[in-house]
Amino acid sequence: QVQFVESGGGSVQPGGSLRLSCLATESIFSEYTMGWYRQYSGKQRELVAAVFTGGNTNYANSVKGRFTISRDNAKNTVYLQMTSLKPEDTAVYYCNAPLLASSPRASWGQGTQVTVSS
Repeated sequence: QVQFVESGGGSVQPGGSLRLSCLATESIFSEYTMGWYRQYSGKQRELVAAVFTGGNTNYANSVKGRFTISRDNAKNTVYLQMTSLKPEDTAVYYCNAPLLASSPRASWGQGTQVTVSS
């Protein structure tokens, strides 16, 4: 079963930037749309950005214009460049393939914490 390892989170001030990375243990990126999710404490995960196999992207309205998702199939890695960060972006961020994530048996990584605070 594919595993995901997220990294790059941290604590920043409002307006700051972070770049998240997600490494998959298997070469699935070329086959699946990949996405970044975030989870607020006590809430369900929500999809905030997706990159399709052809490279097209889609974003939640809350992050559109501030976040950029990209993928490097050769490195089995998906990235999330986050700029103009706001306190409401504070959450644990995860990556997954939306098709796989829809399964009740989906495998999730440990996530990476992003904290935006002055």
